Amino acid sequence: MKTVGEARIWLKEKLKDIYAEDELAEILFLAINFITGLSRTQLHIFAEKELTEDQIQMLLLSAKKLQTRMPVQYALGETEFFGLKFEVNPSVLIPRPETEELVAWVLEEKEKGERLKDERRKVDRILDIGTGSGCIPITIKKNWPEAEVFGLDISAEALETAKKNALLNEVEVKFLHQDMLNFYPIKEALRYSIIVSNPPYITPSEQELMHHNVLGFEPHQALFVPENDPLLFYRAVADYASFMLENNGLLFFEINEKYGQETIVILQQKGFTEIALRKDFRGKDRMIKATKLK
Repeated sequence: MKTVGEARIWLKEKLKDIYAEDELAEILFLAINFITGLSRTQLHIFAEKELTEDQIQMLLLSAKKLQTRMPVQYALGETEFFGLKFEVNPSVLIPRPETEELVAWVLEEKEKGERLKDERRKVDRILDIGTGSGCIPITIKKNWPEAEVFGLDISAEALETAKKNALLNEVEVKFLHQDMLNFYPIKEALRYSIIVSNPPYITPSEQELMHHNVLGFEPHQALFVPENDPLLFYRAVADYASFMLENNGLLFFEINEKYGQETIVILQQKGFTEIALRKDFRGKDRMIKATKLK
């Protein structure tokens, strides 16, 4: 195993009995690309390119992790989100494409404000609740540099990863260590123009529909809610947002597709208006935007 082409063949042989063919093809590309830096086209053009000893050792270590069904993003230690690189590890969820859509919806507010020059849409501070890897606030800050951006999480380990990712992507995001379920209002606290959250929303009964590599490696604290209270975090975040948002402030949620209408009812009960439900690229109810008028 000396060349790029030989490395791909070797890795495929090691993993072919573990992964489906289409999944395996993507894993092979991600692993070899990570190790060599070569694009899909370059992997074919430079198939005879020799690997360095360091690259061979990286390949051996990655293969060992992938054979345990560890998600490829954890095995390689990084992933891409909204065109940016993020460090990931089992203390944080692997960012999903649906969350990219949520971020894009938030960033539409920047475009509206610039286009309409509407003072109501002036944004000073943005908070992400349940920040994990920091992918949401870091991406927002990268694309909305004039906003002051914050990320909040209960996990100290997740916040350490998020801080590293802010440095990696050369943005300033302020991270807060706080338990969303034990929030006590502070009159003098800063108010936010936008609050965004992708909180835990999977019930235990939905576990049987999930892949082993999610259940076995991703942090359960960031995934699951009690079977008898699936909207626990939505109520908590809505309570927080009803106090911490400025007048005309916006709340964005990523949601469980099964509870779109129930989440809308919670927001209505908390006094939010102009509530919009949006589907993701798979056609599933996935995002909600609501306005706090006063």
